[in-house]
Amino acid sequence: MSSVSSVVGGLGVPRLDTRSRAGYLLLAAIVGHVLLISAQVNAKTGVPILEAVTFGVFAELQRGTSAVAGGIRHIWTDYVGLRQVRAENDSLRRQLADAQIQIQEQRALAGRSRALEQLLELRDRLDLKTTAAEIIGAGTTPDFRTVTIDKGLMQGLGPDMAVIAPSGVVGRVVVPSARASKVQLLIDRNAAAGALIERSRAQGVVVGSGDTRLRMDYMSSVADVIVGDVVVTSGIDGIFPKGFVIVRVERIDKSVGPRQILITPAVDFSSLEEVLVVLTPMPAREATLESRQ
Repeated sequence: MSSVSSVVGGLGVPRLDTRSRAGYLLLAAIVGHVLLISAQVNAKTGVPILEAVTFGVFAELQRGTSAVAGGIRHIWTDYVGLRQVRAENDSLRRQLADAQIQIQEQRALAGRSRALEQLLELRDRLDLKTTAAEIIGAGTTPDFRTVTIDKGLMQGLGPDMAVIAPSGVVGRVVVPSARASKVQLLIDRNAAAGALIERSRAQGVVVGSGDTRLRMDYMSSVADVIVGDVVVTSGIDGIFPKGFVIVRVERIDKSVGPRQILITPAVDFSSLEEVLVVLTPMPAREATLESRQ
């Protein structure tokens, strides 16, 4: 019984394969007829249906391909454009930094030019022989308020020569070397200058205190002095020319003992860059030099 079934089964497989092949052939024949008919039958536009369908399919494929290519091209263009923008931004930032540096340099030069103009105007007004000098250093300790200038013995400088600025008295040369000199500022605690009140002509001595203030000592208790009075050099010390502004009287303290006259320097010592050194000997210093000879 089993042998009969196996034989029937074996015969059934080829029959099924034959039927499937016949079905495929029939389907292919039908499709072929449809294609032939489509190629011969025209649509309302006069174009064969097969051609219209084929064109439509290929058109959609072209549309899709074009869209993909356009998207890729757009992305690439944006990427390239972004890199160019970044490069341009970097270049602009560098140019801006360079421009800012140039502005700072021009501002510094303008400030230096104004200071030099004021120095030249002061020199032109004086009936004294002077030489301009640049400050190249400052004292390292607060106990000694000094600066170093770039002129020395080779330029005719010597000890006790007055140093001035357009705003007022700066100090005096204390240690000259061949090509540089140390200048003791008027605010040094060991510095002093003969002075008088410009309004009342009352005389005294301006003394440094080591900080940003000065005081006026050795003044008569009945001398006429008020807050706001201008204090100028008297010339009696033989160092500073007469009539140069030193300060204005800031405060008069009468609370303890003899009155103390506190004054604020006319010169801003923290911003000095250029000064004038008076080369013309003052009468008292000239007499001292002659006596030494």
